Amino acid sequence: MTPRDSQRSKVYAAEAFVRTMFDRAAQHHSRAIDFFGASLTLPPEARFASIDAVQRYVDQVLAMPAVTQRWQVSALAVRARRGAGAAHYEVQDGAAVIAVPEQSTRWALRELVLLHEVAHHLCPVEPAHGPEFCATLCELVEVVMGPEVGHVLRVVYAKEGVR
Repeated sequence: MTPRDSQRSKVYAAEAFVRTMFDRAAQHHSRAIDFFGASLTLPPEARFASIDAVQRYVDQVLAMPAVTQRWQVSALAVRARRGAGAAHYEVQDGAAVIAVPEQSTRWALRELVLLHEVAHHLCPVEPAHGPEFCATLCELVEVVMGPEVGHVLRVVYAKEGVR
């Protein structure tokens, strides 16, 4: 029996808040933010125009020395998913895949969403959004996007009650 993924909604809410911060910074053409009393500069968040571009990005992330030294890395494919639902990670017939909605929306074709799915690949534990996964995602975001983003994600997770 799979353990209940009790903090899934909190994880998604926290990550939606962080994505909104990036969206607002981009809209205001200023990456400098005041974050709970600290002045931070957010890096630009990568956006992707195609499944092929997402695959190249995932391959580059998994090839980073900081990633290969920290985690057990194996192949991870990216495929298009029908509809405008959520992106997700799956293992089918032993092959790991990120399925990303490509039609009618581009919200999933962004760096923060993809790193969430890559973190599932690097940390295949149950519950899927438990403390070990969240720690993995925070560390991955810090390695790939920078310490400011790792800090922001950790603080927002804590604010939402994510362990």
